[in-house]
Amino acid sequence: MQAGLGMILSPQENSQGRIRHVPAAKSHRAAMRRHQRKQPIRSRAKTFVRKARLSINSGDMDAAESATKRAIVALDKAAQKGAVHKRNASRRKSRLMSRLNAAKAEIFAASE
Repeated sequence: MQAGLGMILSPQENSQGRIRHVPAAKSHRAAMRRHQRKQPIRSRAKTFVRKARLSINSGDMDAAESATKRAIVALDKAAQKGAVHKRNASRRKSRLMSRLNAAKAEIFAASE
């Protein structure tokens, strides 16, 4: 195999970037299928977390609480389906709740 133009190719790839080794190609296809299956779930969870953070920062606690609940449900579903690790989901939920509780405490302290 001739690389040409100083390209460095791994032993599994030819000049078109295709994998030559059959088990590696099968593994790659399986990884791509898993990625396509899990990506929308991860994206949905990240979107809900982002919306919850924005609503917490805006100061509207009713909207922040409902957005946080939706984010927690999305993270739980992502963990259940294997799109994110269960400890990763738990850590994100914990951080989100910490932000919400801190914002609530700040508003409560300001009202007194």
